[in-house]
Amino acid sequence: MATARFFVEGVYGAGQTLTLAGDDSHKILDVLRKRSGDTIQIVDSTAQRFEATLEIVDRTVRARLGERFVPAIPERFEITVAQGLPKGQKMDFVVEKLTELGAATIVPLYSERSVVVDTGSAKIDRWRRLAKTAAAQCGRDKIPEVTEPLEFQKVVASFSDYDCVLFPWELAEQVSLRSVLPELIERAGRILVVIGPEGGFSHAEAEAAQRHGAHVVGLGTRILRTETAALVVVALLNYVAGV
Repeated sequence: MATARFFVEGVYGAGQTLTLAGDDSHKILDVLRKRSGDTIQIVDSTAQRFEATLEIVDRTVRARLGERFVPAIPERFEITVAQGLPKGQKMDFVVEKLTELGAATIVPLYSERSVVVDTGSAKIDRWRRLAKTAAAQCGRDKIPEVTEPLEFQKVVASFSDYDCVLFPWELAEQVSLRSVLPELIERAGRILVVIGPEGGFSHAEAEAAQRHGAHVVGLGTRILRTETAALVVVALLNYVAGV
């Protein structure tokens, strides 16, 4: 069984002791039923990872940090996903699964055909908590950033910040993702994947994306749901990169 991993705020070093409270304490005591002397992993704000020994007195949980783990090999590239906001709870699923697949940043996206979705602070905080939980569960050293929602025009204006922008569109006729992916990511360090809402992107949006340097690509003969498309693209990026 994998060692339970917990993310903490702050920067720490070997030999330090910190107190775990709130949800972390509850998970250790009531879910995992840990005891003094058991070990967990602690990841601090700079993604340093430590094995820690628990010291539990009554319901006070402390963790004494051991030696820092040797940093993992850096990921080949950094993936940002601008996800067209879906209805209901589908964004919860997208955030959780993109975290598992290694996305570095998730941008909730409003575009021309987006439905009205509550994106207040409570909803964004929920997505960030889901990203944190998923990162701990799948063994990541970094929690992906979930940004404030952005309008389509602002995302397009950021295209120049990336080495490669992939814009899947169900009406793309010129190229398939499969045909361009190996060559594109060979020279890419930062990749942006832009996924449309349930109603898809408009022709005007696709044309604007292409004018600003995006690779407008198809994902095959089937039309994928918005909550599926991003996962397919990121999984393919991982496959090509040998992750």
